[in-house]
Amino acid sequence: MNGWTLSPALGWPAGIAVAAVMTACAVAEVAIHIRHRACSDETVASCVRRTLICLFTAIAVLTPSTVASTTSKAVNATDIVIAIDTTSSMAVKDATYGSATTISRLDAAKHAVHDLTKAYPAASFSALSFGASASLDVPLTPDTLAIDNWADALAVESSAASSGSSLDTPLDKLLLTLKDIRQRHTDDTIVLFLISDGEQTSTTTRRTYSSLRRYLDDAVVLGAGSTTGGKIPADGSDDSADDQETWVTDPTTGQPGISTLSPDTLSTIADELSGSAIMLDASHTATNSLPKASKAWRTTATAKTRQRTTPVVWPIAIVIAVLLAWELGAWIAMSRRLL
Repeated sequence: MNGWTLSPALGWPAGIAVAAVMTACAVAEVAIHIRHRACSDETVASCVRRTLICLFTAIAVLTPSTVASTTSKAVNATDIVIAIDTTSSMAVKDATYGSATTISRLDAAKHAVHDLTKAYPAASFSALSFGASASLDVPLTPDTLAIDNWADALAVESSAASSGSSLDTPLDKLLLTLKDIRQRHTDDTIVLFLISDGEQTSTTTRRTYSSLRRYLDDAVVLGAGSTTGGKIPADGSDDSADDQETWVTDPTTGQPGISTLSPDTLSTIADELSGSAIMLDASHTATNSLPKASKAWRTTATAKTRQRTTPVVWPIAIVIAVLLAWELGAWIAMSRRLL
């Protein structure tokens, strides 16, 4: 519904003050004219003209405006944060992804990232990797190609650089990243994807992920690997043939250590995030196993009705300009008569 309102361009306090002064000037002009009309050469027309100038100026300062209802579409964007485990155990070749072919756990994570960028074509992404430490590799960006390239370039850290896997390594970096995204994009939907084998070899107690819940709308923990497990390459590479590879040894047995997928640990982390856990394998991928994340959390447009205020001052400005021109003409004519 359309209507009229006052919306002072100077703000209500200043607008009311200036309007009150101009109204007082108009009243004073009329009062002075009536009191001194017998001994003054001011005509009634001059009094009316000057009074109208003051009154119209007071009205203009209060800024008459029209109010109209408009409908706009508000876009609710989706922000995807991906965190990938790059510890040496992610080089174990016991994972499958969409087929029976055995690949490394990190390669399965890379395939998952590519599927996620396809599932969220209109979303923004942020990417983080963690091993002995965590790093934000790609700040929030709508460039899905940058995320795909980041995933392709990922490599596991050398076992020599590791002092034991700790699944809470990315917590502090994730907390800062998610908090920053939530503060800068208040209305966005934020979804976290954590990809790991769930192996915890550090002797320290793992911290809970529950502190991230306040900044998330959803979370999905993806497990890469198998419960059967496999040997860990000592150099962190997954390119060498098995007969040419050296393995990380278990200090207690002196034999190559076996790393296994830990579904229970990953499910516990998912519960702490109030999300879900999915173990990637030949039949479960990031494309066909995430109905909620892939379908519900997408960019959506919502129609919203808003009130738009449009100042209408130009007719008043024209009237004031005409009155001022009249005043100037009268003053020039009076000056010429006095010469």
